[in-house]
Amino acid sequence: MSVRGYLNDVISKDKAAHLTLIDPDEQTPEAAGKIASSVDEAGTDAFMVGGSTSAEGEILDETVREIKRNSNLPTILFPGGQRGVSREADAIFFMSLLNSRNPYYITRAQMMGAPIVKKYELEPISMAYLIVEPGGTVGEVGEADLIPRDDTETAVNYSLASQYFGMGMVYLEAGSGAEKPVPTEMIEAVRSSIDSTLIVGGGIRTPELASERVDAGAQIIVTGTLVERAEDKFEKINRLTTAMKG
Repeated sequence: MSVRGYLNDVISKDKAAHLTLIDPDEQTPEAAGKIASSVDEAGTDAFMVGGSTSAEGEILDETVREIKRNSNLPTILFPGGQRGVSREADAIFFMSLLNSRNPYYITRAQMMGAPIVKKYELEPISMAYLIVEPGGTVGEVGEADLIPRDDTETAVNYSLASQYFGMGMVYLEAGSGAEKPVPTEMIEAVRSSIDSTLIVGGGIRTPELASERVDAGAQIIVTGTLVERAEDKFEKINRLTTAMKG
């Protein structure tokens, strides 16, 4: 089964899927493997690997290998640029940061990375990446024209455009460790306007915040900083996945 098909099955069965984001720049590969083991048991559904522009090369490869040694769940690359590609992974979010001011993040990195994706025979999962206020580091690095928190119309229009481009997923991202996650009103508006799979991440720290966003229409919830900072990673993720799938 394809990774995309697997995620569709999880969403159909459990209402929503949970992805754990692991950035190779934030811990050693061995530590990433331990995280994978803990959150696998806690109910996460797959791993996103990447995020920072330095997550590439051998450190990326070894991180993916350690995750796969400790879990049988799919590993999906989340590249910060055209070099964030590893032959060790199962799939890659082939994404475009649509509200960037820099063409590199919209089409150029994708043009340079596409031959590598083909060479490694990775499953590409097309995705529109949209940065919502406050945006954080990813908004700065990606040179994004941040979507204001109260501007649901712009979020809807970008999301609908991405669907018409043929992108199968939309990721609304408030930024790693954001003080506030994407508003539920924006999620509801986007969900009611598109047929694409809706992903939401950034600032989702509690089971309540995750559950509210699933109820609003998010079909995949992403957490990363939450796992990095938690002392008891199993407990944190288990409470969150139980709430959002309950």
